Amino acid sequence: MVQTKNETASLALYKRSLRLMGNRFELSVVAGDEQWANECIDAGIVEIQRIETLLTTFNNESETNQVNNSAGITPVQVSKETFELIKRSVMISNITQGAFDITYGSIDKGLWNFDGKMTKLPDPGTAKSMVGLINYRNIILNEQNLTVFLKERGMRIGFGGIGKGYAAERAKQVMKDKGVLNGVVNASGDLTAWGSQPDGKKWSVGVANPDASHQIFSYLAISDLAVATSGNYEKFVIIDGKRYSHTINPRTGMPVSGIKSVTIIATNAEIADAMATPVTIMGVYAGLDLINQMKDIEAIIIDDNDNLYTSNNINIT
Repeated sequence: MVQTKNETASLALYKRSLRLMGNRFELSVVAGDEQWANECIDAGIVEIQRIETLLTTFNNESETNQVNNSAGITPVQVSKETFELIKRSVMISNITQGAFDITYGSIDKGLWNFDGKMTKLPDPGTAKSMVGLINYRNIILNEQNLTVFLKERGMRIGFGGIGKGYAAERAKQVMKDKGVLNGVVNASGDLTAWGSQPDGKKWSVGVANPDASHQIFSYLAISDLAVATSGNYEKFVIIDGKRYSHTINPRTGMPVSGIKSVTIIATNAEIADAMATPVTIMGVYAGLDLINQMKDIEAIIIDDNDNLYTSNNINIT
């Protein structure tokens, strides 16, 4: 079934929320038939679950863990899909000069714990030694054999900085292939929206207030765009009265400071997801300079002093 112009009078919004990839996903479809809408949402969910199986680090059989377990030992053949995602990740690492790096998985989870139990900062020397294994240049890709090799023992890759966006983009494509002309896939704030709402208006996306994440400080009207936000209000610890963000600088192993939130607007959810964290790490001016050199991507930044910065093509009133 494909939506037609004749059905627009009875269009409604159907949505479903559930936990996938450790995050809250919400899939929305505009349709004239509830059963068909739910079938399309089901297909999107199955696709996200498939990607989770592929990329998870919680299953020893996943391709991610097969690569990690063979670090410093032998190359591992992976699916073309995983290979291409790693290849794109390395490309983003090059663009961001290492501020984005999927080998961040080398940092021991015991170093930083953002579940509220931390009471003191980790030793800077220990943090510095751990980041020694973080180096995207030590990911060796063999295009012909579709193999991935991590050069150093103890290296680990993880897709926490790009996986949600990739999954959202794939779920969108699956639903579009089934005929969904208007919809949204929201992966805990990293979302991709296409078409329009049932009333024909663009989708309205709220940008969270970093001082009160349940409040909205600005709305964006979007269609056929993706939005991703990285903020220090999501996960953090407070030690000696100072807030430390869950965003870790891969060069130092320590949390970044100076920026409360970064919102990226792009044509692709994977890119939006992947660019939010490195802009946070790079800082306001270096981050905006990079964004302004890139095509079809914009940024909104709020610093620790509540100053608002935007890339060249955004005007917020």
